[in-house]
Amino acid sequence: MFEDYLTYLLVEKRYSPLTVRAYGDDIRQFALFCLRAGDPETGSAEDSGSEGAAETPLSGPRLVGPLPEGFDPARARGDDLRAWIMYLTGEKKLSARSVNRKISSVKSFYRFLRKRKIVDRDLFARITALKTPSRLPSFVEESRMNSLVDELLDPSDDFLAQRDALVILLLYATGIRLAELLSLRIDDFSDDFDILKIKGKGDKERIVPVVGPVAALVRRHLELIRAENVCESGNNCLFLTRDGKPMSRTEAYRVVHGVLREAGVQGKSSPHVLRHTFATHLLNRGTDIRVIQELLGHASLEATQIYTHNSIEALKQAYKQAHPRAKKR
Repeated sequence: MFEDYLTYLLVEKRYSPLTVRAYGDDIRQFALFCLRAGDPETGSAEDSGSEGAAETPLSGPRLVGPLPEGFDPARARGDDLRAWIMYLTGEKKLSARSVNRKISSVKSFYRFLRKRKIVDRDLFARITALKTPSRLPSFVEESRMNSLVDELLDPSDDFLAQRDALVILLLYATGIRLAELLSLRIDDFSDDFDILKIKGKGDKERIVPVVGPVAALVRRHLELIRAENVCESGNNCLFLTRDGKPMSRTEAYRVVHGVLREAGVQGKSSPHVLRHTFATHLLNRGTDIRVIQELLGHASLEATQIYTHNSIEALKQAYKQAHPRAKKR
């Protein structure tokens, strides 16, 4: 049952092993809480750790530990879930955002069980997500980003320097997610490298244009790959290490963080900041929000509308600085 669920996340939902591990750990924590609470129906148990971790076709052994012995998902009640939420917010002092993520993991598991008629009750019928403070997406100011882009567009003969520049430029020029960037293959581009086909969440495909200077840099990057025989094994991935292996998520984070910090960007400096920057700059220049939704691959318009808040804040700031009556009370 639990193993089937992990396989479902990996194979059908195409979640990464790290995401599946996070889901599995959250579900195990809920199961252990139910058991340790001394519920007469579920009994009590100790944490079994990662011993005998569930095996799945893509993950191999020890992706995540099994559900604790004695836990029956069908016997858990809404009261158990509410008590767990109170425990997480009270004793564990987790943020509302962290608790909501854990609730989402358990809810996904029970939805899976209900579809397969393993449980018949909706454990979440009266459970709502905790309220979280709204946070505006971090982004890089347009003037600073323009200076950085001009610098990165300067071609380099060094394979790694050219690759790292292309990482930044493609993230900003297309707004793609880091996972989408790292999974790019050479044949995802059109013949002129000005159109990019992206396979996003849930295997949904979308088309994103690539501006001319960045397309030229993609061609330059491929020339360096061939010139240095980086891709001897026939690997079709766009972003590789010098020994021909696919670039890792950790290395991509390091590259983005280093470049943005060196450029004087304060605050967050993750790859997702460049996605936020892409959307915010387009919106500030009058791009229709539904077009931005399509480019970002958002399933709902609501997810895209958060960027309108950045634009509103920018308008307020400009008003305060320019209007003769703005500073008078």
